[in-house]
Amino acid sequence: MAVEGGMKCVKFLLYVLLLAFCACAIGLIAIGVAVQVVLNQTITHETTPGALLPVIIIAVGAFLFLVAFVGCCGTCKENYCLMMTFAIFLSLIMLVEVAVAIAGYVFRDKVESAFNKNFQKQMQNYLKDNQTASVLDNLQKRFNCCGANNYTDWESIPGMGKDRVPDSCCVNITVGCGTDFQKSTIHTQGCLDYIGTWVKDNVLLVAGAALGIAFVEVLGIIFSCCLVKSIRSGYEVM
Repeated sequence: MAVEGGMKCVKFLLYVLLLAFCACAIGLIAIGVAVQVVLNQTITHETTPGALLPVIIIAVGAFLFLVAFVGCCGTCKENYCLMMTFAIFLSLIMLVEVAVAIAGYVFRDKVESAFNKNFQKQMQNYLKDNQTASVLDNLQKRFNCCGANNYTDWESIPGMGKDRVPDSCCVNITVGCGTDFQKSTIHTQGCLDYIGTWVKDNVLLVAGAALGIAFVEVLGIIFSCCLVKSIRSGYEVM
C-alpha cells in the first residue's frame, strides 16, 4: 500500500510537471517567434549562428509540447513504452536546451554584429525598395530611433541629403516632418543600440529560461523513471 500510495503521488506530480512543460513549450515558442520576427526585419540573405538560435528555440518548444503530450498519455494509461519514450525524449530535450543556453551566451555579441552590418545595408535600399523602407520605418517607430548609429547616418544615403531623414524618425510623425528637420523634433539615437540591447537581453532571457526548464525536466525524468520502474515491477498504480 505504501508503494501504491507513493506512485499515486508520483503520478500527480508528473501531471503537474507535464502542465508546466506545456506552458514552458508555449513560452519558448512565443519568445522564439518574437526574436525571429525582429531578426527577419534586420538580418536578411545570411545565415548566422545568432540568426539560427530562434529557429532552434521554436523547434525545441514544439518538440517539448509533443513530448509532454506523450508523457501525459503514458502517465494516464500507465504504459511502459510511452513512459520510456517520454523519459528518453525529455533527456534529449534537456541536453538541447543546455546547448541553446550556452550558444545564446556565446553568440550574443555576434547577433549585434549581424544587426550592424545588415541594418546599414538595408538603409542603402531605403528609397529603392518599398518593402525595405516599410521595415526600417516600423523599426524606427517601434524603438524611437533614427539611423544605424545615429540620425547622421542618413546623410550618406543617396537621395536623402543632410537636411532629410525618414518621417519615421520624427518624435511626432507627420507627412514631410523629416524634411528640413530640427534635432529637437526627431529621435537622434541610433537603432543599433536599442535593437542590439533588446535582442541580447532576450537571448540571455531565453538562455536563463532554458536552464530553468532543464532543472524542472530533471524532476520529470526522475518521476517518470520511478513510474516506469513501478510498472515494470508489476505494481498496480491507480
